[in-house]
Amino acid sequence: MSKSKRETFEEIILDILQNNPEAQIPFEALQNILQVEGGKDNQRLKSAINSLFDRNLIVKRRGGDIQLASGNGKKERPANSNVVIGKIDISRRGTGYLITEDFDEDVRIPSKHLGTALQDDKVKVELFKRGRGKRREGKIIEILERGRSIFVGKLKKQGKQNYLIQPDEKSAHIDFFVLPEYVKDAQPGDKVIFELEDWVHPRSLPEARIVEILGKEGTNDANILSILAENQIKASFPEEVEEYAENISTEIPEKEIMRRHDIRNKTVFTIDPDDAKDFDDAISIEILDNGNYYLGVHIADVTHYMPRNTILDEEAYKRGTSVYLVDRVIPMLPEKLSNGVCSLRPREDKLAYSCFMEIAPNGKMVDHSIEETVIHSNHRFTYEQAQEVIDGKESEFSEEMGMAAKLAHILLDKRFREGSINFETPEPKFVLDENGKPIDVILKERLFAHRLVEECMLMANRTVAKHVDQLRKKSNKKTTKDLFPFFYRIHDQPDLEKLKNIEDNVKPYGINFHIDSPTVSSKALNTLLKEIEDTPLELTVNDLMLRAMAKAEYHPNNIGHFGLGFENYAHFTSPIRRYPDVVVHRLLKSYAAGQPSYSYDELKKVGSHCSEQERAAIDAERDSIKLKQVEYLSQHLGEEFPGVISGVIENGIFVDLKDIHCEGMVRVSDLSDDYYEYDEKQHQLVGRNHGKKYYLGKEIRVKVVRTDIKARQIDLELVDDGE
Repeated sequence: MSKSKRETFEEIILDILQNNPEAQIPFEALQNILQVEGGKDNQRLKSAINSLFDRNLIVKRRGGDIQLASGNGKKERPANSNVVIGKIDISRRGTGYLITEDFDEDVRIPSKHLGTALQDDKVKVELFKRGRGKRREGKIIEILERGRSIFVGKLKKQGKQNYLIQPDEKSAHIDFFVLPEYVKDAQPGDKVIFELEDWVHPRSLPEARIVEILGKEGTNDANILSILAENQIKASFPEEVEEYAENISTEIPEKEIMRRHDIRNKTVFTIDPDDAKDFDDAISIEILDNGNYYLGVHIADVTHYMPRNTILDEEAYKRGTSVYLVDRVIPMLPEKLSNGVCSLRPREDKLAYSCFMEIAPNGKMVDHSIEETVIHSNHRFTYEQAQEVIDGKESEFSEEMGMAAKLAHILLDKRFREGSINFETPEPKFVLDENGKPIDVILKERLFAHRLVEECMLMANRTVAKHVDQLRKKSNKKTTKDLFPFFYRIHDQPDLEKLKNIEDNVKPYGINFHIDSPTVSSKALNTLLKEIEDTPLELTVNDLMLRAMAKAEYHPNNIGHFGLGFENYAHFTSPIRRYPDVVVHRLLKSYAAGQPSYSYDELKKVGSHCSEQERAAIDAERDSIKLKQVEYLSQHLGEEFPGVISGVIENGIFVDLKDIHCEGMVRVSDLSDDYYEYDEKQHQLVGRNHGKKYYLGKEIRVKVVRTDIKARQIDLELVDDGE
């Protein structure tokens, strides 16, 4: 027999009070928590309170507040070894999956056992008894830590004075209620960023407080800013941080210049994208009398302007990185620093931290120094302008550009010979109108000018890490963990199971890529990448290999960088847009002054945070690209595109549209010419009656039939199956 609404109210009220035994709760608060509207529900709520009071379960306080009667608290749960801790991932259907280090497979949490957990919360789960052959299931018994500080959704009016927020799918799985005083100036239909105020019971709604209004749902700003909030990134800086930045002087005191190596008379230039404003790095180059190259990589001296533990430093640490979205940059530092004081703008004196490297004609570094400098950039090149000079266009910097290009070729060849993996993944670039609507999409051209800058920066990053290694070797102490701790960019061996997956997928094409040992050589990966170059498999295998790769991280424990093939590697060259580079500058400066800096344990903590922020930024960047791809294809419904199968699952095939490097899906239910079964081993769909196969790398032609901008999804239909 189902419970009456009054009995349900009783149960929820008692549960709330047992979880908050000291709390005195007003009648109006209960009305909001239980979303009570109308006279009948009000009467039921009053009856529920009176029933609990009559049974001595609650007491009434002055003013009508209610409180738990003593002796009615929840009994302590007995210690249980059948308990695991992890992070909760909640699907759009409201089912939870606990990601825990205790098991390889996630633990399923049915929606009725989620309690008051939200996406990414750290929770404690009690496991149910497991049936044979069934997956592990459990229920959440405690929320240890909230995973998200902000959420994003659409404001709706509910009744006369109640407001609800319907969160975006990636943000939360349940609606929130908002008290009128927390609505600010938001109007129904607005996209808003909000915080969790409280959630007292799983059968009530969580309470929200609106912190920012993004604009009407569907507008470009609302769409883009929603992506940031989904990934826990805020666009605007707190007022006090902006104020701190504005008070930083743009003048360089003579005393500071005297203290540094003054190289303002040297030829120095920058090479950056045409729309860049934050110039992190500059280059100088010459050939010494002994025939060696003398390369200078000059980096904006952010740490001079940003001492540790200031509000500016705390905000930069919190952000961890700049975020590069399709139509805007969310900087790590306020504009006064990122585009002004620190930026190595042309024809301005700037403070830099420079790495000078003497490099032999065979690419081997024979000497180096790391110094605080004053520079004066003579010219600002875009990549396209630099390429023109590399290709022979006359310039007053032709000689320097020619030297740099020649050195870059030497360094590039040496790097690939020594085990660096040659990844080339095309990136889409959007042409937007004044409202941010994509009117065209092209694939970015990869110029040698990009390679030139990359090789110079890689060399500097490698050199500073080697420098610390040399400092340790010069020291007489035996241990290295606490001796000159350093902040490395590390990259572990790839996932062998995922690489074996690639082995299965390239076999039908006659490509023999074999994994039979516990490790894999970068040479084997480069051979495969060479074999699939300019074939239909190229994009797919590149993507599969990237997924098989371990994620690069920041850590004080140096395990080397597998992808680059470097034993020592750190991030030194971008402190305007990456906090790890700020840390590296501070470490190098401290050691040069003979002083201690960050401890090993501090660096572990900073590394974990910065790696997490980097992953959030990458997700936001990918989401913004996907959004613009979906918006672009929304204007091309019914049109056909050539594509390559980039993924196969039981429900259908993913297709990469060649012209715009954008992925959509053909659902298996739309393949109506046969009944298709999924061959898990070969990663293909096979027709039961006619034997037709859909597999990775197969070229097909598809039509765009549906797009969902909100979910950022593209549905395709097969036009030509390539046979």
